[in-house]
Amino acid sequence: MQTDFLVIGSGIAGLTFALKAAHQFPDKKVLVVTKAQADETNTKYAQGGIAGVTDFEKDSFDKHIEDTLIAGDGLCNEKVVEIVVKEGVDRIQEIIEWGARFDKEADGDYKLGREGGHSEYRILHHKDVTGREMERALLDALARYNNIEVVKHCFVVDLITQHHLGYLVTKATPDIECYGVYVLNRETNQIEKIIANYTLLATGGNGQVYRSTTNPYIATGDGVAMVYRAKGRIENMEFIQFHPTALYEPGVRGQSFLITEAVRGDGGILRNKNGEAFMERYDERKDLAPRDIVARAIDSEMKITGTEHVYLDVRHIPLEKFTEHFPNIYEKCKSIGIDVTKHLIPVAPAAHYSCGGIKADEWGRTSINKLYAAGECASTGLHGANRLASNSLLEAMVFAHRCFMDVAQKIQTKHSSSLQMKETDIPVWNASGTTEPKEMILITQSLKEVQQVMSDYVGIVRTDTRLERAMKRLDLLWTETEALYETTTLSPQLCELRNMITVSYLIVKGANFRKESRGLHFNTDYPQKSELVQNIVL
Repeated sequence: MQTDFLVIGSGIAGLTFALKAAHQFPDKKVLVVTKAQADETNTKYAQGGIAGVTDFEKDSFDKHIEDTLIAGDGLCNEKVVEIVVKEGVDRIQEIIEWGARFDKEADGDYKLGREGGHSEYRILHHKDVTGREMERALLDALARYNNIEVVKHCFVVDLITQHHLGYLVTKATPDIECYGVYVLNRETNQIEKIIANYTLLATGGNGQVYRSTTNPYIATGDGVAMVYRAKGRIENMEFIQFHPTALYEPGVRGQSFLITEAVRGDGGILRNKNGEAFMERYDERKDLAPRDIVARAIDSEMKITGTEHVYLDVRHIPLEKFTEHFPNIYEKCKSIGIDVTKHLIPVAPAAHYSCGGIKADEWGRTSINKLYAAGECASTGLHGANRLASNSLLEAMVFAHRCFMDVAQKIQTKHSSSLQMKETDIPVWNASGTTEPKEMILITQSLKEVQQVMSDYVGIVRTDTRLERAMKRLDLLWTETEALYETTTLSPQLCELRNMITVSYLIVKGANFRKESRGLHFNTDYPQKSELVQNIVL
């Protein structure tokens, strides 16, 4: 299969890029590859909203920039922050024109919410399913273009570079180039080639490396792992954001139900098992402090009281207001016997967002030629050491646009639409000497071990001893999994396990290198910030 534009991932970043490419170049082919259904993405589960300055009487770009820089704790790229905040307004207007419906007041003005770390009300939202609404609008717009093809249930195994042509490729190799990808067609169970002029990785996050996460089951860090194997640059992987308030349900593993930060923006109060509103002991902003502070505060209260969760109190919020703003949260709570007008909601932190990822410049270009990255899998410099709430959807749209602009400029400058690499130039996938796996337990048990190691040793609070233990266990898991990879036929489960071990290793390695506590990375052996502010590039 050959295409002009290859998009890996069907979230907001991937679909935004695909729409722009299809519209600007109607004679070129855009191929979107996703390993599940087209709408099964991290975007779909984004509840809170999208941050953007729309009320210039009360708000300003400078305020949004300042809030982002404060949350990022000294590691944000200030130029990138300014780009995203200022260009984001146009991208929001663009998705509105594509059909996204954000909530409005009776007079027609947009309802603006406020979340932790924001100094003003600037969050646009669609009830408590903003991401799902934006995903719907993009998929509807996508259907209007005949030159976009969406391939579902197709697992991307690896990036194709000079390595596959027989050349030695290392981190020091200049001008590594991406020619496309090898994919596992889940319908035929065959490894196939997709050759592309330009490839965009929009593969989302890696929350599934933890036992409890707000991310869907597809969030296994595939894009980051593939780039690392291809000798591309990865940075700041130690900064894993734990959402402070995931719904606590005993015995539930994997994806946890998210209680959006907007609930606290509307007046929700965190309480411990004794009913005390404890956030005032940790930060003057109380329940609206940035996520890293709130998550550590909850973690501390859980350790002090010996409980597995704290509570979110919304009993004082009028029921009509709560059900209007958060209908899905209300229904979810009701379904498990929680009456929000009478009962406290049990919540606990869960892995939520990766602030690091594939190192990308201000145009989304990675260290590998013709390979771009946007969305959660990318590290653009916007988030620094901690992401400000509701900046993720904004970043995804801005960088999808900038990736497209850079690609379009290259195409127009070269005055050429021909593929530089032919399908016949790339060798077929060599599966000789492999057999069907005899026991799936070898994969499923290793997956549980990865999640347990990361949750117990590389969570909200870390120590050098925990990180050392995590690295030793991951090293053993890597050895066992690579042996399976070399001797058995590929399956999505084996590929995901392999990617998750790689991503976990990168998180631990980054955490080992950072001899300080900054933003989302808190190590009790180094409780202070270092005077040297640096990105950890792997």
